[in-house]
Amino acid sequence: MRPVAAIAALMILGACSPSGQTGAAGGAASDRFAGLDGQILNWRKEIIASNPLCKSTVEDQKCQNFEVACKAEREVTPADEAKGVTARVVTMITWNGFDPKFNHPQSGTQAAEFTKTAQGWTRADHKPVYMQTCADM
Repeated sequence: MRPVAAIAALMILGACSPSGQTGAAGGAASDRFAGLDGQILNWRKEIIASNPLCKSTVEDQKCQNFEVACKAEREVTPADEAKGVTARVVTMITWNGFDPKFNHPQSGTQAAEFTKTAQGWTRADHKPVYMQTCADM
């Protein structure tokens, strides 16, 4: 069952693209964001390993239903460019987990900003964003 969930997660990630760019033309959009989906999957693994809602070892209480709620490109400023930044993307991910303190299922959300330089993508926590658009609150 887990391989099916992983494939579904990859399909969801592949369907999303910052600023509506799919890279279908095979041009700069796809190259500019190359590797981002893999970084989002790594982030998901870190959430599973560290988030309190994901700590349960009981099968029906484990974190599940991860979904990228939004991805939105942010402006790369001249100051960013001077630091070698080529792309910035804010992403929000949602999931269902289990709250051990209150002993009931609970949803979780987290936002992050991914920054790309010649060395690759880095991730930093980001303040909450609107789930539909990833616009700052």
